[in-house]
Amino acid sequence: MSEFLQLVIAGLTTGSFYALIALGYTMVYGIVRLINFAHGDIFMVGAFLGWTMLSVLAAGHLPWGIALFIAALLSMAITGGLGVFVERFAYQPLLSAPPLSILITALGVSLALENGILLLFGPGFKTYPHLISMAGFSVGGAQISHIQIGIIILSFLLMGALYLFVHHTFIGTAMRALAVDRDAARLMGINVERVIQITFFLGSALAAAAGVMEGLYYTQISFFMGFVVGLRAFTAAVLGGIGNIPGAMVGGLIIGLLESFSAGYISSRWTDVIVFIVLIGTLVIKPTGIFGERVVERM
Repeated sequence: MSEFLQLVIAGLTTGSFYALIALGYTMVYGIVRLINFAHGDIFMVGAFLGWTMLSVLAAGHLPWGIALFIAALLSMAITGGLGVFVERFAYQPLLSAPPLSILITALGVSLALENGILLLFGPGFKTYPHLISMAGFSVGGAQISHIQIGIIILSFLLMGALYLFVHHTFIGTAMRALAVDRDAARLMGINVERVIQITFFLGSALAAAAGVMEGLYYTQISFFMGFVVGLRAFTAAVLGGIGNIPGAMVGGLIIGLLESFSAGYISSRWTDVIVFIVLIGTLVIKPTGIFGERVVERM
C-alpha cells in the first residue's frame, strides 16, 4: 500500500507538469487548429529563464520565498511574451496557408529555440538552486515531500484559475467563440488577432510555470528537455480530447500516473511504450479522446 501511495504522489506530481503544458497545446488547437510543436521548447525556455532569475536573485540574499515568487512571475511573463512573438511573426502570416506550411514552421521554431538555448547556455546540464528542502512527512508508510504537495496544489490552482478565466470573463467568452467559428466571431466585433495572442500568452506562461516547477523538483535542466516532455504533454492533450481544457488537465494526470506505475511495477524503459499503447487504444475506441465530442461539419 505504501508503494502504491508513493507512486500515486509521484504520478500526480509529474502529471501536473504535463497537464500545464498540455493546456497550451489544447487552447491553441481549439482556437486556430494549430498543433504548436514548439510548445515543448517554450516550456524549456521557461525553465532556463527561471534558473537564470533564481541564480541572480539567490545571489542577492533575498529570502527564498520572495526570490522564487519573483523568478517564477518574471519567467512566466517573459515566456508568455515569447509565445506572443512567435505567434505574431511565425504563425499569424500562415494562418490561411495550407496546414503543412504552418506545421513545418512550428518544427522550425522548435529547432530555433533549442539551438538558441544551446548557444546561450551550452550543452551541459544546469542545476537549480536548492531553495526548497526535500523533507516531508510519512503517510501510510509513503514518504511525501513538501515540494511534491506544493507543486500539485499550485498546479491545480493555476488550472482552476485558467478554467475560471475561460468560462467567466469576457476574453474567455471570446476565446470560446473563436473555437466555435472564427469568422462569425470577427463579424460580432471580436478582435480575433488579439484574442489569439492572449491565448498564446496564457499557454506559454503556464508552460513556463511548469518549467520552473520541474527545475525545482528534478533540480537539473537541459536544452533538450522540451522534446520528451512536450511529446508526452501533447499525448496528454490528445488523450483527454484536444481542444478541451478539462480533458487536457485529466489527460496530463493520467499520463503522469501511467509513467509512475509503469516505472514502479514494470520498468522505466517501457514507460513510453505503455503510454503510447494506452493512447492508441483510446483513439481506436474513442478517436476524439476521453472528453472530446464528435463535431459535425456543415457544408
